Amino acid sequence: MTTKNLNVAVAGATGAVGEVMLRILEERKFPIRNIRLLASERSVGKRIRFRGEEVPVELLRKSAFRDIDIALFSAGASRSREFAPAAGESGAVVVDNSSAFRMEPDIPLVVPEINPEAIAQYRNRGIIANPNCTTIVAIMPLKPLHDFGTLRRVVASSYQATSGAGAKAMAELIAQTKAFAGNEKLEVAAFQHQIAFNVIPHIDAFLENGYTKEEMKMTNEGRKIMGIPDLRITCTTVRVPVLTAHSISINAQFERKVSREKARELIAAFPGCQVMDDPASNVYPMPLLCAGKDDCYVGRIREDESAENALNFWVCGDQLRKGAALNAIQIAEVLAQKHLQPAHA
Repeated sequence: MTTKNLNVAVAGATGAVGEVMLRILEERKFPIRNIRLLASERSVGKRIRFRGEEVPVELLRKSAFRDIDIALFSAGASRSREFAPAAGESGAVVVDNSSAFRMEPDIPLVVPEINPEAIAQYRNRGIIANPNCTTIVAIMPLKPLHDFGTLRRVVASSYQATSGAGAKAMAELIAQTKAFAGNEKLEVAAFQHQIAFNVIPHIDAFLENGYTKEEMKMTNEGRKIMGIPDLRITCTTVRVPVLTAHSISINAQFERKVSREKARELIAAFPGCQVMDDPASNVYPMPLLCAGKDDCYVGRIREDESAENALNFWVCGDQLRKGAALNAIQIAEVLAQKHLQPAHA
């Protein structure tokens, strides 16, 4: 990593992903000279502890990126569209966690373990897009399998935690569970239906093709990240009564056979993935085991007996860490190591 420290801004610093970003910046000892925490008007003046100091939250505005080298955005798509271009014009490189720029052809969409070479394209517009959390968790184990067997088709079904919908959604799951136990009325606000003791096959808005936006994100983003524009992907996304960590059931078909043993070997050797697959001992990935962890955990690996050259597996990952904040900071680390010299010493 560069020995010179960078000026870093975190836009959306008081949100769930922003808070995890700050924690990971500390954990990974990212080379920071100065840090600027940005948020909306209601959070201005709040102080957040970072590396032993109380850092005040400043207003997110277009002029806030002067002298910034890297701007980490976790403020939502509308805020990113409003402020990220201004950050780029100020000379900062933006790593944006929202959906605002992911499918724009001149903006790289990056998972560092999969397509780090795309990071260099930040020079196009000064912006790098962070993929959707479910997409990241799903394609991490798919990449080594594709490199060996060449993907033909992917069928994915997600089981997504309430934290993917924000702090209010998590609170609603807890409140409904308490109300149910107390034989009280369950209030429904964060989701379309009761989430406690239920699953909801509906995440984001429905489109004309019958899929939701969340489902099409995995299709379109997966193709772009993997560099396979014609890859056949179909997805169903489901909200489940879990607090943290998404799970995805994946069926993947390849040009050539990938045995269960070979799949275990390939996934175990891939950075950011761990195999947790001992069904005889009831060992397999679960959200409770994966919450708070950086890696994606893969289990229930088995050959599909109904299709040629196909595998089934189950993957879990913390969508606030690898699915969001960690992936963004890994991108920033590559920028710091290979691309940037501090512009504002």
